[in-house]
Amino acid sequence: MSAARLGDRSLFRALEPRAYLNHAGVSPPSDPVREAVRDAVDGYARLGGAAVAAALERRERLRGRLAELVGARPGDIALTQNTSAGVQAVALCLPWRRGERVVLFEGEFPANVTPWQRAADLFGLEIRFVPLAAFYRSAEEGLALVRGELARGVRLLAVSAVQFRGGLRMPLRELAEMCAAAGAEIFVDAVQAAGVVPLDVRGVDYVAAGAHKWLMGLQGAGFLYVRPERAAALVPRTAGWLSHEDPVRFLLEPGQLRYDRPVRRRADFVESGGASEVSLAALLASLDILLSLGVPAILGHVTRYLDLLEPELAARGFRSLRAREPERRSGILSVEPPPGVPVADLAREVRARGVACATPDGALRFAPHWPNEVEEIPLVLEAVDGAVGAVRGRAGTAGP
Repeated sequence: MSAARLGDRSLFRALEPRAYLNHAGVSPPSDPVREAVRDAVDGYARLGGAAVAAALERRERLRGRLAELVGARPGDIALTQNTSAGVQAVALCLPWRRGERVVLFEGEFPANVTPWQRAADLFGLEIRFVPLAAFYRSAEEGLALVRGELARGVRLLAVSAVQFRGGLRMPLRELAEMCAAAGAEIFVDAVQAAGVVPLDVRGVDYVAAGAHKWLMGLQGAGFLYVRPERAAALVPRTAGWLSHEDPVRFLLEPGQLRYDRPVRRRADFVESGGASEVSLAALLASLDILLSLGVPAILGHVTRYLDLLEPELAARGFRSLRAREPERRSGILSVEPPPGVPVADLAREVRARGVACATPDGALRFAPHWPNEVEEIPLVLEAVDGAVGAVRGRAGTAGP
């Protein structure tokens, strides 16, 4: 099998769309990922329970690769089912005190809102929202609003590293420093960043992400990073039988069935039961590719692609939601259609012409990744032009 190369989709032989631009939604698995899944399933088919040993070794390699991705230690990484599982674990396990305040952002994806709202109901917390629109206007304006909330006392701030609708990269370093200075903790939903935007967990308390977007794995796998000193303070409200120290010892030695083993004081106490081994195998295979290419190189490749596509769409009457400053951009280009062109109808026509895209909250979103080649941009524009023409043609022929 050939090695992965930027701008080369030869490892995606089953992929049907001519241009796949929905990696911010669901990424298609590459051939190496599909092979890893087959190998994992075949291992259980051949060995049954004896395949668990290989699965445990694979988990530890995956933990190490995830730690490499975000600049953490392997022991500070927990393997989860998805982003929501990581958010929920922290939201439920923090040692809350009634009346504490949580800062969220108006316009966030609900996965980083709903668990905190549930925690507020359960523990008597106060939720405060900061509008993301301020950050789209300028980082300084948004940070000023956050600073004002922190000055009134905040226990935790939860933010996405990259916003799902417009692709805005949030100023994580500044937010983390502000939270630390105010005695608050910061939780980062990294699902729209991990795999395409470089991440560094230094100064951050918690990071969660799922595997099926920019990490190019499958649904059913993800990770949670917990800063070591924060892990020791968490209350294990979501613990299961694998959360204990030496949880499987009683399966290997007689007389070791006990119920008083302490719960681990590390991030991986949230690994409370059986996991999807095929999803973990898929994520490991994809991470091997991503780390070999290098996330900074991937971002540079995707940026070049979007830098070429964005002005062409603007010339056709689309309004770009992409940040002006390069350091605030991600792998997402979202645009609002020209007047009189409904986004749902437009996206349907674009997809029918072989270009995969998405429509988050009324925007038309294009999200390429490392396999996309800039040479495919003309066919993307051809699909957009044909789609706009078809939608407008139907509107013009519709009766009163």
